[in-house]
Amino acid sequence: MKKKAVLLCGFLLGAVLGGCGVKTTPEIIMPEEPLVSSMTVAQPTASIDSESVNTDPLDSGAQDSSSTRVSSGENYTVYLITMDLTDSYWKSIDDGCLEAANELGNITYRWAGPDAHDDALQSACVDDAVANGADAILIAANSAEGINGSLQNAAASGCKIVYVDSAASYDCVTALSTDNIAAGKTAGQTMLQSLQAKGITSGTIAVFGVTADTASCVAREEGFRSAFAGTDFTLTDTIYMQDDVANVKNAVQNGLTQNYVGFFGSNEGTTVAIGETIQEAGTESTIVGFDTSDAVLSLVSEGIIYATMQQNPKVMGHDGLTIAVQALEGTYTDTNTKTDTGVTVITQDSL
Repeated sequence: MKKKAVLLCGFLLGAVLGGCGVKTTPEIIMPEEPLVSSMTVAQPTASIDSESVNTDPLDSGAQDSSSTRVSSGENYTVYLITMDLTDSYWKSIDDGCLEAANELGNITYRWAGPDAHDDALQSACVDDAVANGADAILIAANSAEGINGSLQNAAASGCKIVYVDSAASYDCVTALSTDNIAAGKTAGQTMLQSLQAKGITSGTIAVFGVTADTASCVAREEGFRSAFAGTDFTLTDTIYMQDDVANVKNAVQNGLTQNYVGFFGSNEGTTVAIGETIQEAGTESTIVGFDTSDAVLSLVSEGIIYATMQQNPKVMGHDGLTIAVQALEGTYTDTNTKTDTGVTVITQDSL
């Protein structure tokens, strides 16, 4: 394929179908400004078919990066749909998608997502992508079952489905993600080793999730709990953030009054909220979490968070988009394949 240049990269405001957009009131886990795709603007290197360059904003909350077009060759529209548009983890997947789109050159690529972790809102984003001509959708599914109806409709329209980070139960071309049960067990073993090194062999550990339907985090919780089987530690029922940082802060403060020995966050948002609450309290505890945003790494470097599990979201985005295009071209014919993109344990000593 010929290399094509990028004409446009921007964040398209507005929302349709019940909230397929971004939050307008930043919370503690969000950046000060909405995340924007960062594809480098390049000068055209091929003749442009002006009719196929997107110039009108879509009312979808999507971030659009449209490649220039040549007069021949197959062109594809690929969407990335995440659980929201605020977590920097999703931005890393977007970065990988952009890199692949730039390499392939025949892609109109858009990043979209709802403004809350909600099946109905994410389904609306899938429906919107199909209505706007998506040939393939990379999606981090909010839950295993809740968006299957929209995914089925997308597939019926000829759209290729690729899961990144979190899969639904509907059929796909491939799923690229962390083996979340294994990663959660690694997180649990990391905390257990830290506690034992401190001479702590019993006590209560708080477990924090996002929602009861967030499959990736539920799997991490399962793996985390398995690491403590047969020990004298007690793990709380999962406390769900529900897109409200105050839920985590209040639960951490309550745990401190009861002398909990550890806190586990199953994603970036809960991990940051736990760390900042412990920091504000001026105390210490053993915290293990997930993801490597600047906020998480800062808390690790300061010794507030003991360890965090580093995933490989950029690989998910890059390889996921590449495989989606290969499936569209007929060179990738497998279905329902899975790839574990792995985790690395990050501690203060490893920074």
